[in-house]
Amino acid sequence: MEQYAIKGGTPLVGEVEIGGAKNAALAILAASIMTDETVLIENVPDVRDTNVLLQAMESIGAIVTRVDRHTVKINGSQINSLTIEDDFIKKIRASYYLLGALLGKYKKAEVSLPGGCNIGSRPIDQHIKGFKMLGAKVKIEYGLIATEAEKLVGSHIYMDVVTVGATINVMMAASLADGMTIIENAAKEPHVVDLANFLNSMGANIKGAGTDVIRIKGVEKLHKTEYAIIPDQIEAGTFMMAAAVTRGDVTIKNVIPKHLESISAKLLEIGCEVEESDDAVRVVSAKQLVHTQVKTLPYPGFPTDMQPQIAVVLALSEGTSIVTESIFENRFKYVDELTRMGANIKVEGNTAIITGVNKYTGASLTAPDLRAGAALVIAGLAAEGYTTVDDIKYIERGYEDFHVKLQNLGAQIEKVTTEKDFKKFQLQAV
Repeated sequence: MEQYAIKGGTPLVGEVEIGGAKNAALAILAASIMTDETVLIENVPDVRDTNVLLQAMESIGAIVTRVDRHTVKINGSQINSLTIEDDFIKKIRASYYLLGALLGKYKKAEVSLPGGCNIGSRPIDQHIKGFKMLGAKVKIEYGLIATEAEKLVGSHIYMDVVTVGATINVMMAASLADGMTIIENAAKEPHVVDLANFLNSMGANIKGAGTDVIRIKGVEKLHKTEYAIIPDQIEAGTFMMAAAVTRGDVTIKNVIPKHLESISAKLLEIGCEVEESDDAVRVVSAKQLVHTQVKTLPYPGFPTDMQPQIAVVLALSEGTSIVTESIFENRFKYVDELTRMGANIKVEGNTAIITGVNKYTGASLTAPDLRAGAALVIAGLAAEGYTTVDDIKYIERGYEDFHVKLQNLGAQIEKVTTEKDFKKFQLQAV
């Protein structure tokens, strides 16, 4: 079984290049089949989630051509099935984006109920409500969510809660509906904006993405385009936290600093230096870090996907910090693992009370989900001694070449499969 072997204690120093945003890529790849013409997409991250989605799209007849590792051409003119029940697709949450894309184009779709990380219930009631408001029938049976419409008609849709997935799904379907759709209380995340820009480049008419009211005037059809996906704000944030916790000095390149403002603000608050330029952010962690309070919120608030990483930093910061998780109810599963490294964290409901300690010590850890897995790796980088992290398949769902990028910053980390590999790593580590 693959795991990361880590020898901690080395400050990360250097430059790291951030890849395309996984969450934007999943929506944009799904939307690419909404035209019969060929679409070229650049800056696609080579991670498990995007590869699984592309496989699922191929399984229904989409023609996927890999131009290079991060560029893909997709042609949706040969789609021959509107049912996706690929075993793979159950493993990723974003499989449901194919519902909005196929419903928009063909007025019918069936997709396996989605999986992904077990970080709490992520109901699809707002997706269903949105599709019904556009005139579609929706039913769930045999593990599939099925939706069908004679025709889609624009509507005024108020989302009961801010939901990225439902905003994206409704936006796709509404792009090819008759008339005007208004989504109120829409999600404002960068990947919602990126999808809107992508659809507009294909001839859609979407205004207001990035605000809480999105207006979509349906068009008859979409056409080919060439598009580059935005950089990944969560990958960037993870490297920012890695610099902070290892007392490093890292320049994170190919980012949009505006997307990182909530993360930068917290790092400044606890005592890091953060320098922004046009497309890079430098994080220097030179002095003892101090406590703060963090509450996860929809964008532009502090991202739930960065909550485990900042907790790792705060557990080595002076004083008592409070982290409140307001998005997912099951997001503190990494706390038991961190405690085994010496962290002092108490969880009460949706709040973690973190009392800073002087150091972590290495331990054998298991990644409970994607972001928590990445957080445990950066904890290992800051710990005394050796750490192993199991179940790295979760981490590879959303981070491309994670250990290689860390190695390039001076981290002592290897991917190992056997006890023998680990022993060899221990001998080579200085």
